[in-house]
Amino acid sequence: MLRAIARKTKRTLIKTTNELRDSAIVGREHVENKLTLAPHHRKTSDIVWLDLGDLGDLVNPDGPHEQWQDHGLGLLRTILYQNDIKTDILSTRAVTTWDKLRRQMAGYQTLIMNIRSYTFPVARRAAQIFKEVNPNGIILAGGMHATVAVDEMLAVPQFDRVCQGPGEGVIVDLVKDPLSFERSFIGIGAKSMSDWPTIDRTLWPKPHRRLQENFNWPMEPECGWGPPPVATILTSRVCPWQCVFCNENSYIPSMGRKPVDMVIDELNELDEKYGVGSFVIHDSMFFQHPHWLKEWIEKYPKRANKVWPYWAAGRSDTIRQWPDLFEALVRETNWSIISIGFESGSDRILRLLNKECTEEDNRFSIDLINKIGTDFEREGKKPPMFWANIMMGIPGETHEDAFKTIRMLKTMKYVFPSISYYAPYPGSALGYQLIAEGKSLMSKGNYHRFPGDEKVKGIDYQFYRELLAGKYDQQVNNDVGQNYTNVSYEEALVKA
Repeated sequence: MLRAIARKTKRTLIKTTNELRDSAIVGREHVENKLTLAPHHRKTSDIVWLDLGDLGDLVNPDGPHEQWQDHGLGLLRTILYQNDIKTDILSTRAVTTWDKLRRQMAGYQTLIMNIRSYTFPVARRAAQIFKEVNPNGIILAGGMHATVAVDEMLAVPQFDRVCQGPGEGVIVDLVKDPLSFERSFIGIGAKSMSDWPTIDRTLWPKPHRRLQENFNWPMEPECGWGPPPVATILTSRVCPWQCVFCNENSYIPSMGRKPVDMVIDELNELDEKYGVGSFVIHDSMFFQHPHWLKEWIEKYPKRANKVWPYWAAGRSDTIRQWPDLFEALVRETNWSIISIGFESGSDRILRLLNKECTEEDNRFSIDLINKIGTDFEREGKKPPMFWANIMMGIPGETHEDAFKTIRMLKTMKYVFPSISYYAPYPGSALGYQLIAEGKSLMSKGNYHRFPGDEKVKGIDYQFYRELLAGKYDQQVNNDVGQNYTNVSYEEALVKA
């Protein structure tokens, strides 16, 4: 069944991409270019915000996830707009060559970028180009990488001002008078998400004209999890746990959660403007704060225009701690895709990662979803699915640890496997350790996220490639009392 799901998911993504590409009508291209791409070519301000990502992701995307929008960009551009500061928008994802970006950048006085570790190489190249065509221009940079690796940021001479931490409390003053700030300074965030304005999604970059018909801009494209149009939203910031592979706590201070009523109002407003088919809650940890979740169960089915299906993240230990609350969320609020960071099926590795979950926690969560899914199928309804996040290539992991992880995956009846090789990003405890020891294969010039890239010295990646291809199924299936099927997980390997 898992192999069929993986094939179906890949076919869906390929079909969606092909349909998007085929939607272009040659006879309309010249007119559409004037109407829909004007913001990329007509300069309306001396200030430009550059959306970051791989070249061409909004032109010829490999899949829907590369097309998702940056909420940090959306929030800060909205704040600037509400304070009468106009900015243009460009995107590295909307061009296929650096020369095209170079032509678009000419004539601007200020460039703003929100930089993550995996977009740092792109940001650095874009900054160099900006200064080449605008020698007297100024570049304002912030984002996660500016906080977790500020030394790398300051080593780039083109970055004139670097904001560490959240920027919503300083962005207006920074853009109005950047020279009044030190080159590196600490940003100011809101105390609660209730203080944020609603993001104006029309301030996000547009995809290429060929994609727009099925992209549903300013909403986002169908991603295989639910019907379009898709809304991506946030209800909380910061996961309070301290896993050693995660760098979020290094970047974002604690912040009050967005009130339930505000979340529902935002969804209803989006539905009335653009239509909502499903939504993705981009919280690092949706399944926290039981009081908030109980209010969500009470109000979402009653107040929302429709009980749309949604994707959101949880943890196996809290599912085991609050099983009734979890089951009510799944059954009553249409939580249809449940993202769980299982990471490993081995207690030894879970302890190494400081995951604070156990093999038994994972088994409990899997058994519960298997049961709920069986009930849904019996009732003629589509069962909820796990989006199972798994890490391979963790330093210290043995073959048997990895076999236990694959065994765990095989016990899931309803699952989209999402497997990645561990990546030592700066800002995380384990990442810092491996970088200091010289064991990281990732560098400031190449923070690579691509699925098959080798990321840590001394890891036998050939073993993992063979494991995911099913070569070790005999050893994996050698578990007394279990009857596992042979499954290839090669297609489930994703970006780290």
